[in-house]
Amino acid sequence: MREKAVLYDKRDRVAWVTLNRPQAQNRLDLRTCNELRAICDTIAQDDDVRLAVLTGAGETFCAGDEGEPPEFANSASVEEIRSYIEPRRPASFLGGVEKPVIAAINGDALGHGLELALACDIRIAAEGARLGMTQISQGGIPWDGGTQRLPRIVGRAWATDMLLNGRVLDTEEALRIGLVHQVVSAQEFTDRVEQMASTMAALAPIATRYAKEVVLKGMDMTLEQGLRLETDLNVLLQTTRDRAEGVASFLERRDPTYTGE
Repeated sequence: MREKAVLYDKRDRVAWVTLNRPQAQNRLDLRTCNELRAICDTIAQDDDVRLAVLTGAGETFCAGDEGEPPEFANSASVEEIRSYIEPRRPASFLGGVEKPVIAAINGDALGHGLELALACDIRIAAEGARLGMTQISQGGIPWDGGTQRLPRIVGRAWATDMLLNGRVLDTEEALRIGLVHQVVSAQEFTDRVEQMASTMAALAPIATRYAKEVVLKGMDMTLEQGLRLETDLNVLLQTTRDRAEGVASFLERRDPTYTGE
């Protein structure tokens, strides 16, 4: 039996997802994309999972795609090309997960690999990792949300620079422009990721999902619409047991115990 291309492990309400093709620098092939999609569905349907962490086996997070197939010759039809691309868009699956997702960037995140990281909510990078949208150097552009998520995260100027020049950043520069949230030494990387995951898993899961929803949806709304959504979700939140537990624990000066109800 072949080893899985993506490993899944649930521990203490955290879903640990690991791209598992280290010999290929965790490049994305169809099998990897299919397994990742199935895992995203599992995470979405499991009420015991409060957040997910995505990382790569070995020394690379994800170096991009496996490679272009023969169908991408000049004779390929639009339908053939589209049918190839659509199932190979795992960032769209990942971005659709309502629960928080941490990208634990343990090594290079290049091309499609960076698109995966951009679909996550928090990005922690190990020192020495490289991050870049390198598709332009191969005559292509991102197809899994990179052209849309990158400018929303780092702004138009930096996104244009990275996309048009295929610029590859070190972690110091990635941190400076807001592409990653934290940079950690290789020795401390695993502990820092586990610490953050544990802290976030202890938070109120409904409030966490609502916070993610209002930020992501609000980016595509007017300010007035976004404020209305924020109010609506706050009203809904007041009806939950977790909200009552949060208030009670504060007044009683104890740690809250959230149940997701």
